[in-house]
Amino acid sequence: MLQKIKAKIQSWEQARRTVEGWKRQGLKVVFTNGCFDLLHYGHIHYLAQAREQGERLVIGLNSDASVRRLKGPNRPINDEPTRQLLLAALECVDLVTTFEQDTPLELISLLLPDVLVKGGDYRPEDIVGADVVLAQGGEVKALPYIEGHSTTAIEAKIREKDS
Repeated sequence: MLQKIKAKIQSWEQARRTVEGWKRQGLKVVFTNGCFDLLHYGHIHYLAQAREQGERLVIGLNSDASVRRLKGPNRPINDEPTRQLLLAALECVDLVTTFEQDTPLELISLLLPDVLVKGGDYRPEDIVGADVVLAQGGEVKALPYIEGHSTTAIEAKIREKDS
């Protein structure tokens, strides 16, 4: 079982070949990205909804260095291998690949998903890579955001209890 989960964690080149294979089979590939530092209700709800947009779900995961640049020196809370494995263990996730950049634009340009999704705190026109996906006939969607469920809120709650 663990080998099957780990097989979902792929390099960019492996991910490109996997996605191309899925597309040749006529499968609709959905892409989303994020830090996914502490998996919580909001993440699970969002990822399950993302998967419902197609037949395969690819996660672009921010590397540890990328998370630190975006979220600050105390993040990520969980390291990259932990975040990769947690995401790969989810039934709704078909592939996890990590990116070092601050945005997933290069990764999206490589994989060319059929559907690009982000949470409802984004407008479709502001989603990084939207132009790339739309230019090749794909769709861009902002899925509903679940208020009150965020890693930042969890982190604040933990810090509050520690003081």
